[in-house]
Amino acid sequence: MKIAIMVSSILFSATIAFGASGGDLIKKALDSGLKPMPTGAELDKITGNTKQNQLKIELGKKLYFDPRISGSNLISCNTCHNLGLGGTDIVPAAIGHKWVMNPQHLNSPTVYNSVFNSSQFWDGRSAHLQDQAKGPMQAAPEMNAKPEVIIAKVTSIPEYVVAFKKAYGNNVKIDFDAVADAISVFEKTLVTPSRYDDFLRGNTKALSAQEQEGLELFIDKGCVACHNDINLGGTLQPLGVAKEYKFANVGGFSGNKDGMVKTPTLRNILETMPYFHNGQYWDVKDAIKEMASIQLGAEISDADAKKIEIFFNSLTGTKPEIIYPMLPAQTLDTPKP
Repeated sequence: MKIAIMVSSILFSATIAFGASGGDLIKKALDSGLKPMPTGAELDKITGNTKQNQLKIELGKKLYFDPRISGSNLISCNTCHNLGLGGTDIVPAAIGHKWVMNPQHLNSPTVYNSVFNSSQFWDGRSAHLQDQAKGPMQAAPEMNAKPEVIIAKVTSIPEYVVAFKKAYGNNVKIDFDAVADAISVFEKTLVTPSRYDDFLRGNTKALSAQEQEGLELFIDKGCVACHNDINLGGTLQPLGVAKEYKFANVGGFSGNKDGMVKTPTLRNILETMPYFHNGQYWDVKDAIKEMASIQLGAEISDADAKKIEIFFNSLTGTKPEIIYPMLPAQTLDTPKP
């Protein structure tokens, strides 16, 4: 019943006429559920990017880039969520321990702006980044490391022990929760504000006329039903509302027990191909047309898909400067791969 109501409201919204002025389009976007990324102190509160947290952030960054927290000593968080490649790995399905492809052919979601997601993982099984960070480290097809081995590695490295004490206090218990927390504190800072945010905050010149046309089309076609809020995604939604996804059989992933799948963020979408949970589309225009077909029961022309793609240019944000950290030296006590 809820799905039927959602589809009806989407189809109704598609009848609204194009042609809003810059100011009217901003109101229209905000009224449709789109939100700009917060700024200043409000953003710092969400990301935890404060002076008090700098030591945790630096520690988390080292752990994020350290391949030794994998069973093989070869795979780091950055392997699948490469900060130089839009926060992902640019392959259809994630490749992990011993070159194993994800058994459900799942694509690596971008880590950028993941702090704004209400659900983590494609099936939404984690609500926050600390819990999410624990999954890949332990998963056999990913980093394949037991928590006790990860802790043995970290605590055998004097520089890490000192860093944890400085960041969390002398009485810190360096356990799996602490490692995951440090990584998540760093990941929360990976946000990418863009011209799109400036536009929603009132700067009508932040988007070109063509980008504004694409934004209005994006709203009027009903894409905002799933791609909304700050991240233009990040919530659980049913997949295949109008008809089955063309490549649903690839990997066999069907979402959580209720058939819900996390809607990917559209921020930096032009940098995070291939698309869909199983990475079956490389051209974003094809992904746009398939999504309209299976979710809205609508056909989007090549010309309209191109207009929406032009709007997506405005979602490519400014990345934080990331300097690759020099990782601390291990000792003879550090467990071998």
